[in-house]
Amino acid sequence: MEKPASASRTVMTQIIFPLDTNHHDTMFGGKLMEYMDKAAAIAAMRHARMQVVTASTDSLDFVAPIKVGEVIEVEAYVSWTHNSSMEVYVTVQSENLYTAERTTTVTAFFTFVALNERGKPTMVPKVYPESEQEIHIYATAPERHELRMKRKRDRQHEAAKT
Repeated sequence: MEKPASASRTVMTQIIFPLDTNHHDTMFGGKLMEYMDKAAAIAAMRHARMQVVTASTDSLDFVAPIKVGEVIEVEAYVSWTHNSSMEVYVTVQSENLYTAERTTTVTAFFTFVALNERGKPTMVPKVYPESEQEIHIYATAPERHELRMKRKRDRQHEAAKT
């Protein structure tokens, strides 16, 4: 059974308080990554309808700072699937509530693996793109998947040497 990417779409909204920020009054990257991982996990679970675990995060690009008092919107959806894994595309936009200015601040790809009741990887439904952006990200996903697999093999090879 195939599912549309939109069926997994997840949006989280947060206001950024001083405790969320560093000494520059901009949001801690690690705190933002936590929100992104949560939204991505929800999207993956919505798609697979089972337990999932984070397998990797890549292309995490911070392109603009998020300031104290701004609101962030974290959006995630399953952009591609392969056997038991799901690639989830995550974007973060910040918004100044007084000026209504919105800025894309972070984009990333997370990979999740679906687990059966015994905690073993299990097949997930295929996903199909609908929007122009989803079609583009879907079309470029196999190349990203191959790069992840190469990176994993290289790290396993390095670990075996030690």
